[in-house]
Amino acid sequence: MATQLLIYERATPITVSRHKDHSVKTGEDYSFAAKINAVPLMATEFSTAAQEFAVVFAGTEGRVMPTAVCGARAEENLYVSDDGKWQAPYLPAFIRQYPFVFASSNDGETLTLCLDEEFTGVNTDGRGERLFDSDGERTTYLKGMVEFSRSYQQHFRRTEQFCARLLEYDLLEPMQAQFRGPAGDIVQLTGFQAVNRDRLKALEADVLKGLCAADELELIYIHLQSMRNFERLVARLDGAVPEGQARAESETPVLEDAEVE
Repeated sequence: MATQLLIYERATPITVSRHKDHSVKTGEDYSFAAKINAVPLMATEFSTAAQEFAVVFAGTEGRVMPTAVCGARAEENLYVSDDGKWQAPYLPAFIRQYPFVFASSNDGETLTLCLDEEFTGVNTDGRGERLFDSDGERTTYLKGMVEFSRSYQQHFRRTEQFCARLLEYDLLEPMQAQFRGPAGDIVQLTGFQAVNRDRLKALEADVLKGLCAADELELIYIHLQSMRNFERLVARLDGAVPEGQARAESETPVLEDAEVE
């Protein structure tokens, strides 16, 4: 499955001296996500995202993260139209955060908000939302993006803890999905993992109780149920987009508050 962070081409720390006259216009063109076939998800997004996407786990043996499957082939996102529109009711927080992202210092103690200056919505002609006012102070928009990105980092750490437990209990196994393309060709999607039901049922009672108390057992079952959404992906592979799938910006959910351990 694709490397998602490739959507950031030139993430640069935001400073008054460099970005005082910059504005950002988002919410219209999602072409930047057109070549990623899987989008990272936070644990708090599972219940909403799983209504549309297959939620799986991608990564290495030592580190995995949840992702929403968006395409059956490499560099393919079936949820981005040819004119750059997002064609699903839910827009993952990873996409909503773009073109902003926090960069961590080597010691992990300092987070710096960065801007992908290659994003087409970044401009100096006043389109969209300004980053700084005429006095060089952060605008309400930039303050909001700082808070959103900070919340995203908190959810990211919480999600890492959940995934670490899946690895600790050896619940994940490699999976692959096979589709028949519009031309009759066989398309195979590999490089992801899913929870093994038998291993889950074999866990000791106290482990299951701990997963339940942390609301992580619920996340696991949402993930397993979401695998049915591969059928939706097949439909999109055949060019069938359900009516009313264009996303309304005003209806985009925000990340809910979550307790971070």
